[in-house]
Amino acid sequence: MRNVLRGVGALLVSLVLTLSSLLLPSTGWAASVDEIITRGKLVVAIDTTTPPYAFLDANLKPAGFDIDVANKMGEALGVPVEFVTVTSPGRIPALLTKQVDAVISIFSITPERAIQIDFSIPYAGQSAVVIAPKSMAIKGNADLVGKKVGLTRGTAPDGLLTAAAAANPGIEILRFDDQPALMQAMISGQIDAMGGGDYGEIYLKKAENGDAFEQKYVLKTFYFGIGVPKGNDNLRQWINTWLFTMKTDGTLDALSMKYRNQPLPVLPVF
Repeated sequence: MRNVLRGVGALLVSLVLTLSSLLLPSTGWAASVDEIITRGKLVVAIDTTTPPYAFLDANLKPAGFDIDVANKMGEALGVPVEFVTVTSPGRIPALLTKQVDAVISIFSITPERAIQIDFSIPYAGQSAVVIAPKSMAIKGNADLVGKKVGLTRGTAPDGLLTAAAAANPGIEILRFDDQPALMQAMISGQIDAMGGGDYGEIYLKKAENGDAFEQKYVLKTFYFGIGVPKGNDNLRQWINTWLFTMKTDGTLDALSMKYRNQPLPVLPVF
């Protein structure tokens, strides 16, 4: 009987310890700069459906503004970059679940996102806009009432136009998992308008009837930061220092001209 009681007691202690570990908050994976260098690779989350920032080239290799930024970051650390492909909604989970060291994927800096992860200083920026056929008279959110508006799920335009729909009943929101699907819906007439980046017109014009579309109005200007796990100040501060050099030596502007055909907007700091 005594042995049985001891066994039950040991089991109870084990259960208590297990439950305690489950209830404790996770500290997350905070790979420092030295740890990344020692490991021998930098792991970066990207979304290859967001040209000109990230796409697959003719050889099905990742290319674009964000890809060049990631590769230059790896070069500065002296390690190769391992890319992990995610969708826009998957960027924060990739950091929370310790899959990657950083997210470089047109990741707009917002207070809501900063509750869950940390951002570097901005390295790029663009305006979120509404795009629609030239034939449509659309000058503001109120003009979208009665229309189908397409968005890429989990993006900044999604948040802005979801709020606009709440304030203007009658706007029908349709969400797509990636930018190519959104643009195809726009070209095929499945939606009346779309929210996206100010580069969107460039890619619509590549379609057979792409010249029929234009930017209607600006929703908001956003600035992109490199996302890192919450509390990883060592990596974030190194990235800020590195981005400062990239900005001041003209590298970021050169990449913007290469992929966006326009210089970067004035980038704020924090």
